Amino acid sequence: MGLSIDWSGVLTGQPLHWLLSGLVVTLAITLVASGIATAIAVGLTALRLSPVTPVRLATQAGISLIRNTPLLIQLLVWYFVGFGLLPPALKAWMTGDHPWSVLPGQVSLFAPEFAASAWGVGLFIGVFLSEELQAGLNAVAPGQREAAASQGLSRWDTLASILLPQALRNAYQPVVGQYLNLMKLTSITCSIGLAEITYQARQVESFNSHAFEAFAVATLLYLAIGFILERLLLAGRRA
Repeated sequence: MGLSIDWSGVLTGQPLHWLLSGLVVTLAITLVASGIATAIAVGLTALRLSPVTPVRLATQAGISLIRNTPLLIQLLVWYFVGFGLLPPALKAWMTGDHPWSVLPGQVSLFAPEFAASAWGVGLFIGVFLSEELQAGLNAVAPGQREAAASQGLSRWDTLASILLPQALRNAYQPVVGQYLNLMKLTSITCSIGLAEITYQARQVESFNSHAFEAFAVATLLYLAIGFILERLLLAGRRA
């Protein structure tokens, strides 16, 4: 029996609405998780340069823990355990009515699914970004730190003004790759109920059995996002 393809089953009506809302959610989770990942990467890089040995050892242990456990397991932990450990007042506020924070598909930026996904993916990629930055730092000449110290710069000023810009330049291509990985890994968040592209493609398949068309469109959407994101990040390097 041959494959019967009917694009109208995914590009019209409710299936199209689902896929477009999934696209918006994917873009939102990518943006928020990227911000979290960037902050975590910079923070971990600073901690790894700490003069306090226990701080460096604890940081490395945390990095090893995140790097060597599956993202899916981490997402499940943050969703089922992490959210429950939040203060009751914060949980009540997050689950409250915030019309301005609702994305298409009735996905709130403060919903447990979105919050756990943004934090989980952001933390996971942030750890790998810190590794790329560390590799970039290792390529910076030792004299740069000595020159900064001779000018009276603090450790943080040295990191922010001297070391990080050079480390980023040295590791720019791998860093771009990690942000692209982040975007692609958002597809795993459907496992905890976040209605992003993959979740919506599965919903279309359940709705009208147009699995091939739904996942073909989902693939093209991820491809388009990745292509545009890569072009933007590489343009940032040239700028």
